[in-house]
Amino acid sequence: MWEKIITCDSTYDGLFYTAVKTTKIYCRPSCKSRKPKKVNVDFYYEIMEVEKAGFRACKRCQPEVEHSHHTELVKKVTSFLINHYNQKLTLQDIADHVGISPFHLERIFKQETTETPRAYLEKIRVDKATHLLKSTDLTNLEICYEVGFQSTSSFYKSFRHLTKCSPSQYRSQEG
Repeated sequence: MWEKIITCDSTYDGLFYTAVKTTKIYCRPSCKSRKPKKVNVDFYYEIMEVEKAGFRACKRCQPEVEHSHHTELVKKVTSFLINHYNQKLTLQDIADHVGISPFHLERIFKQETTETPRAYLEKIRVDKATHLLKSTDLTNLEICYEVGFQSTSSFYKSFRHLTKCSPSQYRSQEG
């Protein structure tokens, strides 16, 4: 267990907790705080056990907050993006919707999904555009604005980046 806290191994988060006798604080194995001396550390398998022993949760790694908190936040954000993809959205708009700062939102979202909310929104928009290219006679320009892009250049750039072709090439391939 000592090796896991030295390497900040997040795969063991929730499986055990480290409690520092000198500070009376307990942490997740992945906590990035300065490492205590080995002799000052006890290990616990349950939060209730460690709190009963008189330790308080670390403010940095927040071991008392389950990972599902982040999962719920990501679900709220993705749901919001899916339902509002065709509107002009800023990171601040998304952050306001879930009630946290834009910086915190971007950090958590990227940590959980490996991409930013903006990149996720672009994927949704391009996905909607591919559907419209296949199923309608709308022009590329109409589709661009229909799916929420604010400019044709950003539409073409995102579309090409994600599909490896232009909207017109995509439509002719699918035809």
